[in-house]
Amino acid sequence: MSPKTVHLSAFCGALLLMAGSMASAQPGRTPTDATGEWLVAKQYARIKIADCDGRLWGIVAWEAQPGGIDRKNPDPNLRSRPTLGMPILLGMAQTRPNQWDGKIYNSEDGHTYSASISLVDPNTLRVQGCFLGFLCGGENWTRVEPQDPPSTASTQRTPAKPSTSGNRRTANTQADSHDDVCSKTPASTGFSHERGLK
Repeated sequence: MSPKTVHLSAFCGALLLMAGSMASAQPGRTPTDATGEWLVAKQYARIKIADCDGRLWGIVAWEAQPGGIDRKNPDPNLRSRPTLGMPILLGMAQTRPNQWDGKIYNSEDGHTYSASISLVDPNTLRVQGCFLGFLCGGENWTRVEPQDPPSTASTQRTPAKPSTSGNRRTANTQADSHDDVCSKTPASTGFSHERGLK
């Protein structure tokens, strides 16, 4: 092999490597950017996460089965509020590189847990929570693009047409904008979103 052939092979290899890394990179996202829209592990909801004055908040932006309500909320006055648009990641503050700590609300049992989130990679978010300081568990959420229609494989149903009544959303509506996420955070009630949002 001549030196010219070796140089050309190395150049082609470098171009292929650069093309592969450019294809896998997401524009505008750093390896530690947890904002965006995430499909939860059980694939029944998408959570839109936004940075609201230095803290990460996440709301339910899509449901596989529209029409859910917060029936197990400890506040009886909030048991009829829609789960769509409801905050579940509450005031997550960055405590170290690639880790945010705060609270997570679970509408399945009505409890608020201490939680942390971190990125396994740019498209996988690890969510961990603990109740009473021990009963800890976690799951991985997968990044999705807000314009991506929900997969029928993941929802096992055809998305419904958008509702025209009230501000209620159905399965095929997209995530709220950054401003909408931040407008749903209780400004003066700390983490007790049960009191601040109806």
